Amino acid sequence: MLTAVRGALAFLTRLPVGGGERAWDAFRATPVAFVVAGYVVGGLAALPLLLPLPLPSAVATYLATLYLVTGVTHVDGLADCGDAAAVHGADADRRTVLKDSQTGVGGALAVGLALVTLALGGLGAAGAGPRVAVRLALAAEVSAKTGMAALAALGTPGPEGLGSAVVGEVDGAALLPVGVASLPVALLAPRGSAPALGATLVAGPVVALLVGRWATRRLGGVTGDALGAANELGRIVALHAGVVVWTLW
Repeated sequence: MLTAVRGALAFLTRLPVGGGERAWDAFRATPVAFVVAGYVVGGLAALPLLLPLPLPSAVATYLATLYLVTGVTHVDGLADCGDAAAVHGADADRRTVLKDSQTGVGGALAVGLALVTLALGGLGAAGAGPRVAVRLALAAEVSAKTGMAALAALGTPGPEGLGSAVVGEVDGAALLPVGVASLPVALLAPRGSAPALGATLVAGPVVALLVGRWATRRLGGVTGDALGAANELGRIVALHAGVVVWTLW
């Protein structure tokens, strides 16, 4: 398990944990490692929300910390999927655009909207107070990684590339430990925040499966870019779901 987690952190972050072929193979066979990595990433990224800073500054530091930890690989996947989604034509044209290293209008718009909506979600979370904000940010990251694990287990692998190496390596039975590993975020919630954290945890997998459905229909399967897009979009929707439930209920 520790080897799988090291492989997950090497794949999902810029943390100096080592890696290698053994860790990579263990990670591909252990979807729950996605979730453990989510706790690490979410915990580190959420720390600025505890600082005595004005809310906009705290959220800006949260975003900066998040991408210092994770890098831009998954954002690049979102940009590529944004370009592919913007194509008006045959699915073969979408796959061609997906492989293009240049970012077009669709990709730029996708990344821009993602950053703005994530920042707005962070502001909403920070407005609920530091303790709730940290838990919402942590839960959103765990939710996004749970979605990636679900997509890896249930998705149809793409014809080539990173997606084909990760997706389809295990079956749906591997998702039981994934679900168990994600539960502490909600079970250890402070009084009154359990519904919000529950909504946060559900949102990421739902978004990931929708991204996987689109990728299977339009791209021929779940690619590495689709996995990255599922992570970025899952985090955003999960954070907003938690903020909405916390605010309204």
